[in-house]
Amino acid sequence: MSSALRVFHGDFGRVALLDMNKPLVTHAHSECHVLIKVSGEDTFFHVRDRKVALTDTTAVLVNAWEPHYYDYQPGAGNTQILALYIEPQWLATAQQSLLLSGHPDFFSHPCIDLNRRNRTLADHLIAEMCGFGLAQEDKVEFHLLDLLISLIEDFSELKHLSRLGVSLPREGFDARIRRANQYMLERLDDPDVIVKAATACGLSRAHFFALYKKQVGMTPSVYLNTERMNKALHWLAHKRSGTLGVLSEELGFSEQCHFTRFFQRHIGAPPSQYQRVLDVNRG
Repeated sequence: MSSALRVFHGDFGRVALLDMNKPLVTHAHSECHVLIKVSGEDTFFHVRDRKVALTDTTAVLVNAWEPHYYDYQPGAGNTQILALYIEPQWLATAQQSLLLSGHPDFFSHPCIDLNRRNRTLADHLIAEMCGFGLAQEDKVEFHLLDLLISLIEDFSELKHLSRLGVSLPREGFDARIRRANQYMLERLDDPDVIVKAATACGLSRAHFFALYKKQVGMTPSVYLNTERMNKALHWLAHKRSGTLGVLSEELGFSEQCHFTRFFQRHIGAPPSQYQRVLDVNRG
């Protein structure tokens, strides 16, 4: 079974060490996403309709809100993966233009070769993740920023986007799509919220799905599940009062086991196991 080995939440977003031997469903993240192999077998992700390799010398780069999935090959062994989910606002504190890391065209390629410098920076971060305590949180952030700046300098479209004056894109959607997103965000506990969102926008289900996919680049189901995962991860990180059963109901699941399966198919670990290895920087 796949599991989380170490997870760290902070202003930067999330950093996770994952031990993977099961596929993940198509999903997206509101942050830009970097995947680096730690150990084990070479493996694959599916990004931009391409099967891309994750090896000792390659990394996978996924833009914010870009649908992707873990393309685990049946019969393969385990792969330990360093997964970075990086908040644009945190990167912007180092350099204002890095706010564009939330743009869907920020990374120009989904699979890149790791040069010696980037591999070394990744290994430094992995070493801190494997052994850090509370006194070492600053070191994790230091190594994380060092790695990200190096990758961005080599492999992002930052200079091109900045030169064009490109802003974050999510405000440019059709008004009906913006209304639908807000409708779904306010009703995560409603299992029929997608159909109701289409009705609220004055669209048939088929027209709504077609317009949504054209405008957003994903189905409304992927968007809704991304927001459900965002709420679940925030709840787990801040150890809100209540039980996982209460959280399951707030997210529209009739049974806690359904939520557990949903969480595991998106993250690779069940929520209770994920929370046990979770550290949060509250500074």
